[in-house]
Amino acid sequence: MLSPSFGGGWGEDKTKDMSTILKTNALESEAIYIFREVISQFDKPVLLFSGGKDSITLVRLAQKAFFPAKIPFPLLHVDTGHNFPETIEFRDRLVKELGLELIVRNVQDAIDEGKVVEETGKYSSRNSLQTTTLLDAIDEFKFDACIGGARRDEEKARAKERIFSVRDDFGQWDEKNQRPELFDLLNGKIENGQNVRVFPISNWTELDVWSYIEQEQIEIPSIYFSHKRKVFLRDGMIWSHSPFVYQEENEEIQERIVRFRTVGDMSCTAAVDSYAATISEVVGEIRLSTISERGARIDDKRSEAAMEKRKQQGYF
Repeated sequence: MLSPSFGGGWGEDKTKDMSTILKTNALESEAIYIFREVISQFDKPVLLFSGGKDSITLVRLAQKAFFPAKIPFPLLHVDTGHNFPETIEFRDRLVKELGLELIVRNVQDAIDEGKVVEETGKYSSRNSLQTTTLLDAIDEFKFDACIGGARRDEEKARAKERIFSVRDDFGQWDEKNQRPELFDLLNGKIENGQNVRVFPISNWTELDVWSYIEQEQIEIPSIYFSHKRKVFLRDGMIWSHSPFVYQEENEEIQERIVRFRTVGDMSCTAAVDSYAATISEVVGEIRLSTISERGARIDDKRSEAAMEKRKQQGYF
């Protein structure tokens, strides 16, 4: 069960003394501090939720930040329509069992309304199309702070981000105009039309996240663990066989034992060969890995500055 207390799984009835938490886990304590600053400085925050391990970790941290009360803001999922079904099943089960509010906005709606154009061809993906749907949702609900699971170790553009990262009234990010955050002081003051993206686990690494999941016994979607899947090879990467993924006739379907290190939609996330079937085995595998987590993100391969350009346009 995914119940609201935070001892084991999502809910065995075990709680920890807060003074012990603050003494034993500096990264967790920093994240809890950031969550509480968000609530104290903003009127309408939202947690951007993908169903991936980082956003799931944020839910656990938010539970701890506001325990014994419920998480005081909704979750927002920008749904490309090309997600892994395991992720969507987990998302729906999580919000139901924790009694959370979930807002879903669909990229397909933006396509149908002519706001964005569906990509075609070998490397087509809906990943970049999420920006319009996200910005529309921010405007619709008047969110002034969007909390997400981006980490500085993932990618060079994300390494430039502040914890409170201001976006202008067009949702755009100016990497040359950011506020200093000396002594961990977070300035949430914004002008009309602006909003802030907030990154509570910005200083965590992939290994930190997995170690925390292991420590907290947090349940995550099954695709993070070894399983048999129909795939095909392209450009040295393992692509999922799916109606959502363009595949050429000469790209042979095969079954392999794989898992996913990061979860986007099916058209932009590559698998890795792996027999890691438990959290401890995944942690051990990551310790030995010489390839970054984002090395399995197909959408990052479009150009050296792909992520930075998307962020400048309003992407998370």
